[in-house]
Amino acid sequence: MNSPPLTDLSNRARDIFRLVVEGYLESGTPMGSKALAGEGGVNLSPASIRSVLAELEQRGLLAAPHTSAGRMPTETGLRLFVDAMMQVAEPTREERAAIEQRLAEPGPIERALEETSALLSDLSGAAGMVMVPTREPKLAQISLTALDANRVLAVLVGEDGHIENRIIALPVEALGTSLEQASNYLTARCSGRTLAQAASMVEKEIASGKSALDEASRDLVQRGLAVWSEDASNRPVLIVRGQANLLDETALGDIERVRSLLDDLESKQSVAGLLERARRADAMRIFIGSENRLFSLSGSSVIASPYRDREGKVVGVLGVIGPTRLNYARVVPMVDFTARSLGKRIG
Repeated sequence: MNSPPLTDLSNRARDIFRLVVEGYLESGTPMGSKALAGEGGVNLSPASIRSVLAELEQRGLLAAPHTSAGRMPTETGLRLFVDAMMQVAEPTREERAAIEQRLAEPGPIERALEETSALLSDLSGAAGMVMVPTREPKLAQISLTALDANRVLAVLVGEDGHIENRIIALPVEALGTSLEQASNYLTARCSGRTLAQAASMVEKEIASGKSALDEASRDLVQRGLAVWSEDASNRPVLIVRGQANLLDETALGDIERVRSLLDDLESKQSVAGLLERARRADAMRIFIGSENRLFSLSGSSVIASPYRDREGKVVGVLGVIGPTRLNYARVVPMVDFTARSLGKRIG
């Protein structure tokens, strides 16, 4: 989408254009000449304002949804405003404290990702999205311990200190000394490797008969690895929260657009592909309306930012999605701050 340079507009046209966009983003309704000439507006007659509005419409920056209505920014106009005119409003001290406090709460990283998505939704009034980290931590140890005659507790310890546990249902005859043998074997093969690397090595050794494990231990090893491999493959690529926020009062007049958006959000793999563009760009991305094919029908905007671990490596993407009349000046810095705060939590 190519918007005209800001220098092509007169000072008067810029002022009126800015007031139209800011008024529309705040109210969700088109701005008329009388409103623009009111208190806090421009010091021009309604007739002069209408002349400038017609010029801005001719340039493709504004549009009139109805013949008797005021003007609202087009996608081209929103792009010009976001890129060249928007004055961002940094999160308040209270907002920053709330973000940091919620992300600092102890618990597994999955909970922090859920919290982040819900937090973005609450703060933006739109839907929050978080793409889970793509990294695979290296393992330090896997241990198997009998809980009772039919269950084994499998504990996985990562090199970064992260601990996960799962319960495996096993028959009585599989327990006993096989547990220790299987634990030792798993730790020896998994240490310093990712789960995928370890599973591949173990599978090859067992298939070739080089594992030196008895039948019960082989079963334990295979089940112990399978429970994590299956769990990892079933984890959501994307966590979306706050879809109900998209059904606000202004959406009732355009219910088909909202229905299209909600349908798009159901296709999480496709949404994750869009966010992947922000991850590869290594910086904040703002997609307005038809700038992205996925949400072209619903006319929605996406604000997305990659988040990094403490080593500075991009490990995921977070953001918000909502109508094109998002409060960009407030949401953009909030998404950026949340991304930096989540990065500290990821470690």
